Amino acid sequence: MKESAMPAKWERNWAMYIHFAQLLNMLFPFAGLLAVIVMWQIKKEESPFIDRQGKIVLNWMLSYFIYGLIAFFLIYVGIGIVLLLLLKVAIFILAIIGGIKANDGLLWEYPLSIRFFR
Repeated sequence: MKESAMPAKWERNWAMYIHFAQLLNMLFPFAGLLAVIVMWQIKKEESPFIDRQGKIVLNWMLSYFIYGLIAFFLIYVGIGIVLLLLLKVAIFILAIIGGIKANDGLLWEYPLSIRFFR
């Protein structure tokens, strides 16, 4: 999806906050998911940019949930712990990158993200 003009500052800020909100999962399970959904639902009708960013973040969150389940089952093989740790690091780093890109007015898809929402 191409944006015709630079989104307004408030749109870029909201989009950035949506990306950063997923980090709440590291402190409180499901808090990040709830925060992302609530923030996205509040502003998605006002801005196509925020709507798209919310979908990007939810796609990533659902994807990393699936990857986490796979890694959890691979604990029995011996590589699951390492994969879970790498996934946590990736979640942290990619959320920050996504927030910065959103604040710059860019649509950035997370690597290895499955597109559930279009």
